[in-house]
Amino acid sequence: MAFSSALVLTDLNDYIAPSQACIKPVEVNKSENKGPTEIKVDNEGSYYEITQDGGEEKLENATISLNDCLACSGCVTSAESVLISMQSQEELFKILEQNKLAVEHNQPQNYRTIVISISPQSRASFAAKYGLTPLQVHHKLVYFFKNIIGAHHVFDIAFTQDLTLIESAREFVDRFRQYMQNGGEALEAAMQQADAEKAAMEEEGKPKARARRRGARADKSGGSAITNQNIPMLASSCPGWVCYAEKTHGDVLPFISTTKSPQQMMGSLVKDYFAKKLGLTPDQIYHVSIMPCYDKKLEASRPDFFLEQYNTREVDCVLTTSEIDKMFYEQRLDFRHIQEGSVDDMFNKLGVDPSSQLETVYGVPGSSSGGALEYIFATAARELFNIHDVPNDPLSKSSPRVITKTGKNADVKEYFLVADDGRILLRFATAYGFRNIQNIVRKIKTGKSTYHYVEVMACPGGCANGGGQLPPNTESEQVVNAKDWVNHVEDVYRSSRGVLPESNEIIKAIYNEWIVDPSSDRAHQLLRTQYHAVTQNLANPLATKW
Repeated sequence: MAFSSALVLTDLNDYIAPSQACIKPVEVNKSENKGPTEIKVDNEGSYYEITQDGGEEKLENATISLNDCLACSGCVTSAESVLISMQSQEELFKILEQNKLAVEHNQPQNYRTIVISISPQSRASFAAKYGLTPLQVHHKLVYFFKNIIGAHHVFDIAFTQDLTLIESAREFVDRFRQYMQNGGEALEAAMQQADAEKAAMEEEGKPKARARRRGARADKSGGSAITNQNIPMLASSCPGWVCYAEKTHGDVLPFISTTKSPQQMMGSLVKDYFAKKLGLTPDQIYHVSIMPCYDKKLEASRPDFFLEQYNTREVDCVLTTSEIDKMFYEQRLDFRHIQEGSVDDMFNKLGVDPSSQLETVYGVPGSSSGGALEYIFATAARELFNIHDVPNDPLSKSSPRVITKTGKNADVKEYFLVADDGRILLRFATAYGFRNIQNIVRKIKTGKSTYHYVEVMACPGGCANGGGQLPPNTESEQVVNAKDWVNHVEDVYRSSRGVLPESNEIIKAIYNEWIVDPSSDRAHQLLRTQYHAVTQNLANPLATKW
């Protein structure tokens, strides 16, 4: 196996923070007379089922084998290990050596153009560890990859975040309209009436009533009560979440957005648009992405992202933030002292700040999980309800149009769009970490979810806390706990000024030239994907069929 040594196969710390134990979500066997229940997790990590009358029942943790593992962040299963054996720095060095030999022996057919794509989450992690700005980090990484490693082009995945946001918003608006045409209007009216009744009860000092999407209920056999597969739309950029859904909840796959993640958007852009600009075929480009979690290796290895005609993948190799940091160490480089290279490639989000006239690196408004919730929320408000005064980041800027609430923990946040008459028009939420994801999935499967969109991420804290990110600097005299460190990385990420995709003139030009018609089959092939429920061979539990 060509795994990087940073990929730990023996320590099953999975999707929870690196210092915590891997716990497979428990399965709840509900009886008919219990009614609606929820799951609570205490400070020691024990699960309790809470019934409607307030009763608590402690749940047993399920035993876990490698076959059960969800392949998230810290480890991989035997079934997936074959898929990601090509995802290591050793493979990148092989390509570099092949290029060297191709030049020496005058064999241009064996020479490959190397493209590096850097995620803004990885950039923020480097900036936090080394006490630099995201702009400094970007310039230093450009120099490292071009002048030390030997890459030809270095791109910024924040650039293709714009493509993902535009396409995700378009998909949500289409889904919402279909939902409203297929019975959604009645459901929304019922929920708005329930909201009004609840508000009236709260004013009278009576207990709160549970909000529920009416018209959907579980059948007596315990089967799914899913009646509409358009809403809620679930985010798709986290491969850990997608892997979990495909392995354990195939019936929620239709709810997951089909828009490609920023990594795979860059894969399409590099292997199609950019390759044609250079006069190359896709297999003549070796594309490496630098990402905050190991799950992205699985995403790049999916058959959906393999170009059969050219026998190549859209993203050939994924290296995590920590694997790149390990490369610095192996080459005896102090990242703080690496020179800054000039950014001369087109797929970057650098520009001159109009107010300071200084170069700056731009991002997108919102959290380090990509800003999808914030952008889709504002776009849907504008296109569906003609409401134009929704802030780009409601958590940072309050508005009478938007109500935000924090759930039972910091990884669950709710966003409500309010009409002039007080009606709730849109219900969005975040669900980070599998403890929260499980509750969302159960509500969707029983028809009790009231949300229109949920930003789902496998890692608690979102992408800033990806399993491939850098830990706190141990050389520092000040001890920083894991939670404060993740918050610090998040703050560094948000320090890059957020610019809306529609303000990116290069993206608009590329979209018009490359995609042309967003409703065409070609656009669907380049910008969308699909999901597959995983079947398992019980005779051989490790033989997972993808």
